[in-house]
Amino acid sequence: MCLMLSLMAKAQTGNYSEEIQAVDEYCPAPGQFINTMPPYEEGDNAQTMAAKCTAYLASDDPDERGLVCLGAYGGYITFHFDHPIANVEGERDFAVFGNSIRSNTFKELVGGSAEPGIVMVSQDTNHNGKPDDTWYELSGSADVDSAASVNSSLNWERRLIYNYQITYYRNGDLKAVPWTDYQGRCGQVNRLDEYHAQEYWPQWISDSQLTFSGTKLPRNAWYRQEGKYKKEWVLFFLRYGYVDNQINDDYDCGFDISWAVNPTTREPVTLKSIDFVRVYTAMNQTVSNLGETSTEVAGAKDLHLAASIQAMNSGIVTEIATPVLQHQKVLYQMGNLLIVRRPNGEIRKELK
Repeated sequence: MCLMLSLMAKAQTGNYSEEIQAVDEYCPAPGQFINTMPPYEEGDNAQTMAAKCTAYLASDDPDERGLVCLGAYGGYITFHFDHPIANVEGERDFAVFGNSIRSNTFKELVGGSAEPGIVMVSQDTNHNGKPDDTWYELSGSADVDSAASVNSSLNWERRLIYNYQITYYRNGDLKAVPWTDYQGRCGQVNRLDEYHAQEYWPQWISDSQLTFSGTKLPRNAWYRQEGKYKKEWVLFFLRYGYVDNQINDDYDCGFDISWAVNPTTREPVTLKSIDFVRVYTAMNQTVSNLGETSTEVAGAKDLHLAASIQAMNSGIVTEIATPVLQHQKVLYQMGNLLIVRRPNGEIRKELK
C-alpha cells in the first residue's frame, strides 16, 4: 500500500520538487551575521553569494544546509521553485521557514525570538525566467492588528508604516553602520564585537549606500522580569503572515497567495499562481545586547505540489521559463548535485 501511494504521488508530481530550486538574489542589509551566514570569501560577488544561499537552502544533503541571514531592515532574498505554485482556494500555498523559537524563561508568553520578515510574490509574466516583473506583498496580521502609519500620535517604533524607506551608509571597516530614513530619523547598526567581530557591511557590495523600501512592522520586543533572576528580552510572535515569526510548522509558517496586495495602495490582487518569492526583514529594531532584529531563512516548500503540477499541466498556470543550458558554469559541486550559472546569469540547482 505504501509503495502504491508513493508511485501515485510520483505520477502526480513527476520529477518536480516541493522545495526551493535556486536563489536568484541575495541582498542583505548590514548586520551582525552578514558575511558569515553564508560566509563571504575574497572574490565572491552577487552571483557566487546567491549560489551559496542556494546550497544552504536547497542542498539534498541536510549536513550542507544552513540559515541565510537577511540583516537589518530591508535586507532581502529572492528564490524560485522548479514550477509555479498554484493558488489553491482556502489553503496556505507555500511555507517559508526560519529559526524562531519560543521563550524557555516565560513559557506562558506567545513569543521568544521572532524576527518577522515580509513575503513578496511575483509572476513571470514576461516569460524570461527572471524576477523582474511586478511584485506584490502578502498581507499579514499586523495589517489588521496594528495601528497604521496615519496614527502619528503613536510612538514611531509601535506603528505599522507603509512605503517606508531607509538608507545605510558605509562607514569604514569594522565600524557601526549609520542609517537615515525617509522621515529624517537616524540610527545605526551597532557592532557586537564580543560575539561577531567580522565586517557587518556585505563585503561583495561595493556601493557606499544601500537603500531599501517596503512595509515596516511595529516593535515586537519587550523586556520581562519576574524576581531577581527570571528576566529576558521577549520578541513576541505576530499572529500570521511572516517569516521567522513562528516555530517551524507547515501551517504557522504557511502563506496564502490570496493574501496578495498592491504594496502601495494595499488593494487586494488576484493571482492564480506565483513563480518567485522574496523575503525581507521587516523590523527596524535594535534590542539591547541582542543587536538588530534580522530575519533568517531556513528553507521553503510548496504545500500542495500535486495541485501545482496539475494546474500547470492543465494550462491553468504557465510554467516558469527555463533558459538554455549551453555554456553553463559549475559554481559548486556537492556529490551529484551541481550549482550552476547559466548564460543569462541565473543560478540553478541541477543533478549531475
